[in-house]
Amino acid sequence: MKQARILLLVMATALLAACGTTRTVPITGRKQSLLVSDEQILSLSNQEYTKYMASAKKSTSSTNTAMVRRVGQRLANAVETYLRNNGLANEVKQYSWEFNLVQDKAANAFCMPGGKIVVYEGLLPYTQSEAGLAIVLGHEIAHAVAKHSAEQMSKQIRQQYGTQIVGTILNSAVGSGVGDIAAVVAQQGFQFRNLKYSRDNESEADHMGLIFAAMAGYDPQVAIPFWTRMSGGKGNSSDVFSDHPSDAKRIAALEREMPEALEYYKAAGGKVTTPTTTKKSASKTAKKTTTKKNVGTISASSLYK
Repeated sequence: MKQARILLLVMATALLAACGTTRTVPITGRKQSLLVSDEQILSLSNQEYTKYMASAKKSTSSTNTAMVRRVGQRLANAVETYLRNNGLANEVKQYSWEFNLVQDKAANAFCMPGGKIVVYEGLLPYTQSEAGLAIVLGHEIAHAVAKHSAEQMSKQIRQQYGTQIVGTILNSAVGSGVGDIAAVVAQQGFQFRNLKYSRDNESEADHMGLIFAAMAGYDPQVAIPFWTRMSGGKGNSSDVFSDHPSDAKRIAALEREMPEALEYYKAAGGKVTTPTTTKKSASKTAKKTTTKKNVGTISASSLYK
């Protein structure tokens, strides 16, 4: 009986791995397999966003709020145009764009699936311009377009089923209770708010966001000084213990992707010039806020990107 149960679980997991939707991520062309539907993600996204905004304090700066909305909408228009022109018009229907600037000293921003975008006031000393803000919002929108939340949830589901199999085997071989602990760990890891994007997802969002900003007519070259400011001008030597690429790797990747982005920028009517580097100390900029530097961190929920 125990062997039959184990066999059924193995078969169920094999079927789970085989099912789902396979899609191609725009811009990068990467293949991904999703086990959750757009409808499921959007429903959860709207719930989380409503809860967040119910307690958030909107910025009292009409000028900065207008800037966030202006830059966000320009990016949204560019992204929708790209999707329609590349046979992805159906995906445009899932977006209901909304842009908010909130009172928070953290240098952060997020975009929920469905296009609900929030920028923290503490980010603006780092972006310094509309083009700098476009780099960040392009990155956040890219998480939504690439469906990274659905992808991470799908990974968690597969991991959960795998742990259940291990739990059943442990209970059979060692005794009741040992495997149950493993199953509980898996369930805890599947808590929706605790989902995190991988370094690969973050790198992909950097790439796509750079292109989106360029499509919208913002000079993508400002990405390099922006991320330099965010890193404090030093750069991390390792990304082993982080969900984000090290600052040095992130900037190196953006430099490699810059020629592609500049082609989109020129197509959007942009004039390519050599960017000027600011002499203002990044450390002085950082002192204006008491935040950690990860723009890509998930601050309010697993969907906040």
